[in-house]
Amino acid sequence: MLAGLIFAIDEASDRPGTLVATLPFGGMTLLEYQIRLLASAGAEQVLIAVGRMTPALLAAVNRAGSRGLSVEIVRSAEEAAEKMQPEARVLVMADGLVTTDPVLDRMAAEGGHALLVTDDAASPAAIERLDMRDCWAGIASISVGQLGQIAQMPEDYDFQSALLRVAAQSGAEHVPLTASWLRGGHAVERSAEGLASRNTGVLAALTERRSDWADRWVFTRIARALLPELVSRNVPSWTPVALGGVLGLGSIGAILKGWEGSGLATALFACAGLATGSAMATLRGEERRARALERAILGLFALVALASGWIERGRIDSTTPLVLALGAVAAQLLVERAPSRHRRWWASPSAHLLLLAPFAFAGFAHFGLGAVALYAFATLAAAVEGTREKA
Repeated sequence: MLAGLIFAIDEASDRPGTLVATLPFGGMTLLEYQIRLLASAGAEQVLIAVGRMTPALLAAVNRAGSRGLSVEIVRSAEEAAEKMQPEARVLVMADGLVTTDPVLDRMAAEGGHALLVTDDAASPAAIERLDMRDCWAGIASISVGQLGQIAQMPEDYDFQSALLRVAAQSGAEHVPLTASWLRGGHAVERSAEGLASRNTGVLAALTERRSDWADRWVFTRIARALLPELVSRNVPSWTPVALGGVLGLGSIGAILKGWEGSGLATALFACAGLATGSAMATLRGEERRARALERAILGLFALVALASGWIERGRIDSTTPLVLALGAVAAQLLVERAPSRHRRWWASPSAHLLLLAPFAFAGFAHFGLGAVALYAFATLAAAVEGTREKA
């Protein structure tokens, strides 16, 4: 069993009386964001180590607990050890820690005791020196037994520092903090201003999950520009999704009326809205909703391709465009189910929309459907070959 332990003790340096854990971050509080990361890593129980309770902290804990995860407050190592299963492995997050899913997933994958470290004492992730070389970088993997050892210490010990010392003395593996994790926003922040500046970098890192060329160079850039603005203004997560849905329906209607160029342009905006909505869902830990929105983009492409094929069928008096559209959609569906790792150049629903758009603008959508079909089948061939290499 995997459990989490988050420290929420320190006050913000620029907001006296306000705990760092309750500062806004990513459209929620930092504490809720940390709990979301632990839940995504597979934690079934999360304990919050506090020094004092505040209304904002209690509200954040209640909101996080309402999502079905067991979230409880503790005031000591003894209390934490009593509330956890004896065989549990505990992921510890430092007070004020900002990080991302890849970092926590890597630490969760560690089988034994481990400490995330940096050899740069001036790094924003460096918290406390462990030895002459390494400083702790905010995440540790420990056992419940080590919490019990801390409980035997004098009552005036510092919980976080004591836990770190026990883990270090047990011979925990040092996992180095990578440059990519730092660029992704991993750091410890003690101020509202610092968290606000860190927010943009973390939100940008969340959009990098879409790896094909069309998403990376077009739609991810749009989501990266929009997401910080939407979050800072507390725009509801359903807003870009609703906008994308309305634009998607409008694009299909325009194509069926024969305005294929306008319809494809509208479809591109719809795709951008759905991609931004998917990034917002990922930020809030709503992985199921994020996957549903990815499937919605696939559905948008399928409807656009089939509508274009139907209109071109009547325009050039041939069933070829409709057959090409059906073939492209079928091939892309198989690509989406391929177990092999997707390559940057591979076709995706958003890439197909970008490829089809210029042909539609020029009035030759049937040629565009041919190009889309060839692209989808070439990608499918690469996916099959990749699967054979794995076998």
